Order: sequence, then C-alpha cells, then structure tokens
Amino acid sequence: MTSARKKAAETMAQADVVVEVLDARLPEASSNPMIHELRAFRQRPCLKLLNKSDLADPAATQAWLDFFNRQPGVKAVAISCKKAGEVARIPSLCQALAPHRNDNIKPLRLMIMGIPNVGKSTLMNALVKKKVAAVGDEPAVTKSQQRIDLGPRLTIYDTPGMLWPKIAHPNDGLMLAASHAVGVNAYHELEVATFLAGLLLERYPALLTARYGFPVADRDAVGVIEGVARKRGCLVKGGGGEFDLEKASLLLLTDYRSGALGRISLETPESRAAMLEQKAAEAPAPSDAKP
Repeated sequence: MTSARKKAAETMAQADVVVEVLDARLPEASSNPMIHELRAFRQRPCLKLLNKSDLADPAATQAWLDFFNRQPGVKAVAISCKKAGEVARIPSLCQALAPHRNDNIKPLRLMIMGIPNVGKSTLMNALVKKKVAAVGDEPAVTKSQQRIDLGPRLTIYDTPGMLWPKIAHPNDGLMLAASHAVGVNAYHELEVATFLAGLLLERYPALLTARYGFPVADRDAVGVIEGVARKRGCLVKGGGGEFDLEKASLLLLTDYRSGALGRISLETPESRAAMLEQKAAEAPAPSDAKP
C-alpha cells in the first residue's frame, strides 16, 4: 500500500483531473479516502463517475449527484461504462474542470482512479475504443499503472484498484463485500448476505417478494436467507432436509450483484449521515479515553 500510494502521488503530480470511478450503489463506501487526501494535497479537480448506475436506485443516485455536485472542485455524473455514448462525454466534462489544458502544447491529462471492481478497466477500454485493460467480474484485475495517449491533446493514466488498509466503518466493509469489491477470501458469505438481507428488508422488501415469491413481513434477515434456500432448493447433502444457508447466501449476493433483484442502492446521503452520527454518539468522551 505504501508503494502504491507513492506511485499514485507521483502520477497525480502530472495529472490535471482525477477521474474517480465509484459504484453508484454505494458511492461513499466505494470511495478510497486516500484518493481524496492526495487530490486535496495537489488541489486537483475531480470528476466522480457513479458507474453501474443502471443497477442503482435512480432516486438515491440523484441524491448522491446533488450531494457531490455541491462540493468545490467536483463534478459528478451517473453513467454505465458499458454504454459508449455515456463514456464519450467524459473528456469534455474533464476539459471543463481544467480549461487551461486545451491545446497540443498543454494536453489534458486524466488520472483514472478507484477501488477494485468498480469498472475502471471497462471505462478505459471504452475511452480508447480497444482492449487495453483486462476486464473481469472480480477485484484487482488491473495490476499496474499505464499511460495512454489519445492523440496530441489527451493523455490518460490508468491505475490499479486500491483499497485502504483499515476500513473505518464495519458497514462499509459489508457493502464492499456485498458488491464484490473485495476478494472472496476476505469475508464470510453468510455474514455479508445477512447484512444485505436486513438492508433489503428495510428498504426494498417488495423486490425480495417479487424475486423469490414469499412474503417478508414477518421475517428477519436470516429468515430471508432461509426463504431463498427453500425456494431455490438449497439443501445440505445428507443433511436430512437442512437448508444450505451458504449456498442460499451466494444466490442472494449474485442476484444483487447482477441486478436480478432490481435497482438497489445500499446507501444514500441521509443513511450515510445517520451512520456517521451514530458512530460519533457511540465514541467515548475525551475523559473516558485511555492515555
């Protein structure tokens, strides 16, 4: 991480605009605080791309766009990197953030950043209009930085996806795991699916019923996973009819990740503020802190 941060800082010194790719379903949870720190130090403007917006709740996405666009030096847009027409807007949006870099002598230099598996490689390939970055539905496909010149007036620096060493909020880690931004060895699927099921019960109960065909009014999160197991025939082999909750958990996570459950956002500006407020309230008072 120290080496990656140093390399990112060196590249940012040469860049004019940071293009931060976020997961539209969890824009703050999928934002690496290191990117903000480096960008603030270099005073670089930022284009925040809320990617996978076709999988996110449109109302929540609009709330996030309003939230980010109130920040100085930031422009936020919702896109799907799989749609060439939406990707084609990015250079002009970045140009507006750095109007002084607009000729052959001073080409516009963009730095693509983001955590693993948010769509940076798909974005790069769409911008360049050929395969220059490996793409896969798993974290950390891109391994090293690369520079690509798109003509004499535009240069792009692609960077590997980077997570930060310590995730401050447990819910952020669960949201990242649910959205497949971290490797499968870093989490327990049943725990993550239980978190996801609880959130869906609170915010999108009708989508659960529509997908799996059972009422959810009297169920808790584990009850949802049991219901998925029953509907999908997830049984432990030789278990006498015992539900295979691990298999059902993977089915629920896969349905969320693919969009089969519907358009779902895991956080909103309001839920984010409430989480931070609750954490502040739970923090020990200065007098209680250990020396």
